[in-house]
Amino acid sequence: MYISNLTVFSYQRESDLIKGAEIGTIKVGVVSFPSPPVLGVYKLSVDIFFALLSLNLYAMIYSSLFSKLVAAACVFHVSTAHPGQTVQELQGEIVERDIFFEDTNTPRDLSHCADILRKRGTEDRNRERIAAAVARARADLGLPQKKAPIKARATSPVSISHLSGLDVTPTTPNVEEIIYSNSSCILSLEGETGPFYVSGEHIRSDLRETQAGVPLVIDGQFLDTTTCEPIQDLYWDIWSCNSTGVYGGIPASPINGNAKDASNINKTFLRGLQPTDVNGVAQFTSLFPGHYAGRTTHMHIVAHIGGTVLSNGTYSGGKVSHIGQVFFDQSLITKVEALSPYNTNKQRLTTNAADRVVAAEIAGGSDPFFNYVLLGDTVSDGIFAWITFGMNQRATYTASAAARLTANGGVPIAGGGRPPIA
Repeated sequence: MYISNLTVFSYQRESDLIKGAEIGTIKVGVVSFPSPPVLGVYKLSVDIFFALLSLNLYAMIYSSLFSKLVAAACVFHVSTAHPGQTVQELQGEIVERDIFFEDTNTPRDLSHCADILRKRGTEDRNRERIAAAVARARADLGLPQKKAPIKARATSPVSISHLSGLDVTPTTPNVEEIIYSNSSCILSLEGETGPFYVSGEHIRSDLRETQAGVPLVIDGQFLDTTTCEPIQDLYWDIWSCNSTGVYGGIPASPINGNAKDASNINKTFLRGLQPTDVNGVAQFTSLFPGHYAGRTTHMHIVAHIGGTVLSNGTYSGGKVSHIGQVFFDQSLITKVEALSPYNTNKQRLTTNAADRVVAAEIAGGSDPFFNYVLLGDTVSDGIFAWITFGMNQRATYTASAAARLTANGGVPIAGGGRPPIA
């Protein structure tokens, strides 16, 4: 089959992409594809476009609408990544996103909150909170306390280092610059749930169970972008794969560990929920995740609001106001991957720079990477990671679960694990 044309689409509204608004020429590598004269081939063209990107070919897009086109490309890259999604489902998802984007009262970052937070004393409290949390994490792991200078940061989330030399004393100068400078993951565009989400998981802070790996203590603060107020009683749902790239709690699968392991659906490791406190903060003790083919190292999050805590220690009902993923510096991943049992994983490792979801989440200007500090002298001693999330509590999304945890174990959900749609 010979393909000579590739359509490129403008980004006046994301839903215009469904209609096939054609704008020009795209050059992939050294091969130029002129825009075809006939519309109606957008789905094939977009699939081809991202197939080429997946092969790590560099695309140069020549258009006065460059930035808008890239933003549209990121949306399609996420949306077309799931087999079986229909055009109607995709259109519903994009229309839902359009409605959110066109809400002009929704700030796109936390920059407008800086002075407000400073006047409220939020920075001082966060300085003390992070310092105390790091000290507590070191004590819990039996590690000595240590002090180190704060390192300066650059501005690009993928290429810069998020390593902090955070001093654990409450009087650390300028630590607020680390907490607020480029450390906010703005939850404006919902991401994909992925195929490994399990509903009904336990409300708990320690997710490790019997798994092996590098200890990871996580601190997240959720702020409302419209009021700059912390979001209390939000339930932060988090999950990740283990050190060798396997998710617990889902049916056995060739793409998830041992396909013959029927017991995997009943496993609950590295999954759980925690409520945010009056400062909008929740913490977990987990393990640094491993990797699997096609994705960089990451953790999944869902933000639940307005649900009910059941007597069995699980959460039900309410609404989902965000679905997304958070990431780690490539240099940190490299150090962890050199350790056992991570180094026994023979699956291909995808870098942050090559990961499609990283590209989608940073397209709007957010920084979905954890800041972190080493708890000991080496990575193997443990990591403390933190991030500030800004989100719109009015947003509502659908988190499609692949399985549900019940009193009798895990139960698969037919058709679950698909991308969120309207």
